[in-house]
Amino acid sequence: MNKILAKKHFGQNFLKDESVLTQIIQSIPKLQNTLEVIEIGAGLGDLTNKLLSLGSITTYEVDKELVPYLKERFKQALSVRALQLEVGDILQIWEKENLREKPYFLISNLPYYIATPLIIKAIKDSMCRGFLVMAQKEVALKFCADTGESDFSALSVLARSIGEAKLLFDVSPQSFNPPPKVTSSVFLLTKTKYEEKDFLEKLEKLLKIAFNMPRKTLFNNLAKSYEKAKILECLQKLGIGINKRPHEIDTFFYHQLLKFL
Repeated sequence: MNKILAKKHFGQNFLKDESVLTQIIQSIPKLQNTLEVIEIGAGLGDLTNKLLSLGSITTYEVDKELVPYLKERFKQALSVRALQLEVGDILQIWEKENLREKPYFLISNLPYYIATPLIIKAIKDSMCRGFLVMAQKEVALKFCADTGESDFSALSVLARSIGEAKLLFDVSPQSFNPPPKVTSSVFLLTKTKYEEKDFLEKLEKLLKIAFNMPRKTLFNNLAKSYEKAKILECLQKLGIGINKRPHEIDTFFYHQLLKFL
């Protein structure tokens, strides 16, 4: 195990802190028996090992050099199919609409460089019933922020469109090997409603325009892509002031804006 070194191009930072691993397991909501548990990024298998206490799980790993080690470590779990190990690039595997054919709950210590696109995929995936993930604190805050907060962003609106995102706790760089240069945060998203993927993709496009320049007004941002008269009419109907900035607008109003525009 000492010979296994983290690879920069996979964004590997192996979580080694036993107390953090335990805290993650304790933070997982009580899952329905029908839900599969999915892990992205087995790494050295320390979180995988604790997840097996929940029942059978499937874990994905991109680093083929880790596979022999993982197969040896989890020989027993693999033989009784308590653990399924899928090898490959999750971004390529997840090109189809849903990652799994059955409802599942996702748990992951996400590599920073793919955290945001993977979380967005999970939000749009109708089979994903929720997730508990670790990401860079800056990213986690954007998904969990409330309307009016400086971190409220397009990512906050997407998260609130399908449920509730809650920041749980921070994880210091010293909890990893090698230590990253930033603080990480664990957050939970519980899905309470299911929007069509088509709706979420259209909403995502609108939000990219709306939050393009966060310090500018919503009107000025939208005016680069829509007719000014149309935007003014929409804002007036929704009771949104022309000087409001994107982070001051509630998720409900973004849904209404999408319908009007």
